[in-house]
Amino acid sequence: MARLFDQPHPYPGILIIVEGIDGSGKSTQLELLQKWLLSSKYRVFFTEWNSSALVNETIKRGKKKNLLTPTTFSVLHATDFSDRLAHLIIPPLKAGMIVCADRYVYTAFARDVVRGVHPEWVRNMYGFAVKPDLAFYFRVPIDVSLKRILNGRVELKFHEAGMDLGLSDDPRESFKLFQSKILEEYDKISGEFGLTVMDATLSIQKQQTLIREIVREKLKDYKPTPFLQKKENVYVA
Repeated sequence: MARLFDQPHPYPGILIIVEGIDGSGKSTQLELLQKWLLSSKYRVFFTEWNSSALVNETIKRGKKKNLLTPTTFSVLHATDFSDRLAHLIIPPLKAGMIVCADRYVYTAFARDVVRGVHPEWVRNMYGFAVKPDLAFYFRVPIDVSLKRILNGRVELKFHEAGMDLGLSDDPRESFKLFQSKILEEYDKISGEFGLTVMDATLSIQKQQTLIREIVREKLKDYKPTPFLQKKENVYVA
């Protein structure tokens, strides 16, 4: 089965995505990168995981009542992603913009598999996803990620801690067990799909410097010309 994320996309824009377990600091780094790109006069569009209005409320209700099976969860998140890809990722890429995505299909490849969904089934379901131009994976030890999360709030979220899997009655212990399994999947994914691994224990400034160096190199060949297809002598985006 042909999967689009196995080959470069045809659009003039650039897709930059970040991945990592909760508490890895990826969102902070993407926010800083986005501000830097905007200050450098690039046109930037931001999108994040599980944010489509199409199924957002359904996912929230399902999580709240713990009604969803792992497969149902996976399908709903794929529906969410499909909607965002069609309306919030492909259009700006066609327009020659830089799209910054906080989480991408690799989140599903890690989380869904840990919850018991078959790896190939998940990959095939997301086969319509375009391949990122740059994909960063922020690797961080579990204890560090847990400390960062609890520094910002009092409690861990139910699904964030993997409490739905029955790994442990203690949220912190469940978080460690669940996120450790996700970390293992991310390590496999980073090798399989060539994600750029970042040491997320480095200082925020150091990580950002390294990321900007990689992005700056990628931008050397960047030509933000709108993607046009000729159809009956009429150019359409």
